[in-house]
Amino acid sequence: MKSYFDLIDQTFDFPTEEFKVNGKYLEFHDVPLKDIIKEHGTPLRLTYLPKISRNIQKAKTWFENSIKKHKYQGSYTYCYCTKSSHFSFVLDEVIKNGCQLETSSAFDIPIIRSLHAKGKIDKDILIVCNGFKRPLYTQYISELINDGFTNCIPVLDNMNELDVYKDLINEDFQVAIRVAADEEPNFEFYTSRLGIRYGDITNYYKEHIEGSRASLKMLHFFINTGIKDTAYYWSELSRFVYKYCELKKVCPSLDTIDIGGGFPIKTSLTFEYDYQYMVDQIVENIKWICNKNNVPVPNIITEFGSFTVGESGAFIYSILDQKLQNDKELWYMIDGSFITHIPDAWGLSQKYILLAINKWDHPFHKVNMGGLTCDSMDYYNSEAHTSEVFMPFIEEDENLYVGFFHTGAYQESLGGYGGIQHCLIPAPKHVLIDHDENGKIRSRVFAEEQIEESMLKILGY
Repeated sequence: MKSYFDLIDQTFDFPTEEFKVNGKYLEFHDVPLKDIIKEHGTPLRLTYLPKISRNIQKAKTWFENSIKKHKYQGSYTYCYCTKSSHFSFVLDEVIKNGCQLETSSAFDIPIIRSLHAKGKIDKDILIVCNGFKRPLYTQYISELINDGFTNCIPVLDNMNELDVYKDLINEDFQVAIRVAADEEPNFEFYTSRLGIRYGDITNYYKEHIEGSRASLKMLHFFINTGIKDTAYYWSELSRFVYKYCELKKVCPSLDTIDIGGGFPIKTSLTFEYDYQYMVDQIVENIKWICNKNNVPVPNIITEFGSFTVGESGAFIYSILDQKLQNDKELWYMIDGSFITHIPDAWGLSQKYILLAINKWDHPFHKVNMGGLTCDSMDYYNSEAHTSEVFMPFIEEDENLYVGFFHTGAYQESLGGYGGIQHCLIPAPKHVLIDHDENGKIRSRVFAEEQIEESMLKILGY
């Protein structure tokens, strides 16, 4: 009978950049997961920090290559959108790579303050402030600018927002405008709720920004589906660049476009995406439209969130038991929950790379993965490449461990890290992995598994 290794090896181009098998045990970026499990147990949340730096440097290289290839006269800036993961160890890795920052909430600003107080960022860092803003957010932004963060740029999301800054900010300041892009044709509504309509932007600039203490620095663009090689993406990007050209002719201070985030991450071992090709096409299209309109090309900013941090994360579980519920449906019960630990898998049917950690020499069969909550939706039974899940047989030689990989973006913030979860399922232990000065793998505990006392306190007991 074929082994689990045979299944993976014959189904995918395996091993990959991230995964290989040493004997019968899986390694993630050359990290022996069996040793991590032996030291820390399960359930376990892992963050492999070097992957964050690698992806940042990859994206910078793609844009540098394309700018050189097309003799593009503008610059490229990599921003990290903090909402993807606000953890300090993520921001430390991001800043180490010379990245700028994008915020979306009032409570992002104290993070900026903390980083500056610790000497990790200077006041000249670019801070792109996005989102529909409540009074505390506009207050914090204004205070940052008044305190000398001159490259803090509020992105106007509606036509009333600018008045607040005019009242609160003491000196001249820069702003951006978010364009309300059209949604994909199969979306439930036509136009994004965020930003200002295309038809309003030029008149708004002339009536409210031109001649004031505010100068328009940037136009901001983002679509939910991300950067994909589709007619919809290219149509919306082109429309946006044409608007930049129109506005540039009446607004000399405008010299930058922010094309948002949206680089995909690997959610399957079958994943294919030509990043360099897409960057080439973006840069070439922007240059062509600007040349056609006799307008200098803009500087380009991106806000990569999931791409920055997503592929650094993993969840490791033990299989607690197997349950045959009828003639066909075999359940492997994990010592965690999909609803609470990986809410995108439950709420959006998002697929992740699922692999066994051990028993690669064992035969395999079709299974359903079940979580610990009492909710019937707490399950995972299909992968991105197929509507089935296969796992090694459970036998007595050792417990079976499984991993969900590339889960590093959004899951804690969506699930409510450190709070109250469905059925009071605790947040798992979180372990950070990197290398010491000699290149040796090292791990450290960022947070222990959530304990009952912390939950009882939140609940008022």
